[in-house]
Amino acid sequence: MARNEEKARSMLNRYLTFKKQEKKKPKERRPYLASLCGSLAEANRWRQQILREVDRKVTEIQNEGLGERCLRDLNDEINKLIREKGHWERRIIELGGPNYTKHAPKMTDLEGNIIDVPNPRGRGPVYVYFGAAKKLPGVRELFEKPPELRKRWT
Repeated sequence: MARNEEKARSMLNRYLTFKKQEKKKPKERRPYLASLCGSLAEANRWRQQILREVDRKVTEIQNEGLGERCLRDLNDEINKLIREKGHWERRIIELGGPNYTKHAPKMTDLEGNIIDVPNPRGRGPVYVYFGAAKKLPGVRELFEKPPELRKRWT
């Protein structure tokens, strides 16, 4: 009886795996610009792909043991994907699809209070911190409320 390594190296096995790969369609990449997409079904598919990537990265950023640099990089990637998701949602509206931004969940702070982050352009939040990135040095101060100044009676 042959060992597993010998089976894997056999000519027939290599030939069959080559044929199997030959039949598969080449993996399709998401267009760089949302405006390059012409169909509503494709735009929805790319939006769903971005949502899956954001979900995976948000799950990954919950781990506080990753280190400061890794957490900051992950947070940057998530914000980039969210910005890209907005581009795809606008393209879906242009193509006559549903408006997903209308029913989007609101942003919350550490206590769960709904917050409104001002944006100079007037649309959506500028930058959002997720998971363990909220507890990084320099970020924690952004979420703290400034101390109230008491007016003195004169």
